[in-house]
Amino acid sequence: MAFASDRTAVASRPRISTAALRSAALILFIALYTAFAAGPFVWVASMSLRTTTEINADHYAFPWPMHFEKFAVAWTESNYDTYFFNSAAVVLAAVAILTVVGGMAAHCFARYRFPLKGVVYFLIFSTIIFPPQVTVIGLFQLMVDYGLYNSRIGLVLVYVAIQLPITIYILEAFFARIPGDLFDAARIDGYSEWAIFWKISLPVALPAISTTIILNTILLWNEFLYAVVLITDDDKRTLPLGVLRFMGDQLEDVGMIATGLMIAIVPVVLIYVFFSERLIQGMTAGAVK
Repeated sequence: MAFASDRTAVASRPRISTAALRSAALILFIALYTAFAAGPFVWVASMSLRTTTEINADHYAFPWPMHFEKFAVAWTESNYDTYFFNSAAVVLAAVAILTVVGGMAAHCFARYRFPLKGVVYFLIFSTIIFPPQVTVIGLFQLMVDYGLYNSRIGLVLVYVAIQLPITIYILEAFFARIPGDLFDAARIDGYSEWAIFWKISLPVALPAISTTIILNTILLWNEFLYAVVLITDDDKRTLPLGVLRFMGDQLEDVGMIATGLMIAIVPVVLIYVFFSERLIQGMTAGAVK
């Protein structure tokens, strides 16, 4: 009887289901990944409020007192206002050109047939397979030959060239899913091909276009390699290059480097916080009917 009662007690104990274990494992993974991804940002944010002397004394101490005046010093005395304006001007110009040119190219690839379409498509997307380090020397020589070296216009054109393939790729997948009846009806109503793009394709593709705008803005805002090679004048530098101002051969102002990094990071974080949902919707819009 005792043995039977023990079996009854064991059987009556609540069992942890497989679904609950999977959920717990997923939550644990997400928590660990969040800590891994957000940890460096939190650390840089704390160092941005501390002086280099305080950081050298204890790398991981809580920032107290908090030196918020460092941001004003970096902005006014370290030329960060100029760097911010340069980044904003270059990125906005490049994103605007990418949106218009990339949208037109994606519309043509998705809706029309023309000679050597496959060859042109291959040439555009073959540039993705080359690492940036391979193309830097060639771009440097081209910029020098055409008088675009050390100019914001030259940097804009380079940004357009490196981001155009992925922009076309994202938009083409969306344009290809637009029903052809819309274009046939527009032609019957007398719309030209130019008007069809601006009045039908572009408004319908706004989710995908929003995605490319956000994605290109984030990527180009943080771009460093091409900017450091093609820009030399201090008054033309972008924000990522501004960090170099606090780095020397013998001494590095770690506290101000962290402050400069935060000035460059905060706009990207705000863009992602406010537009992450639209970014995800646009990325999945071309794959889901």
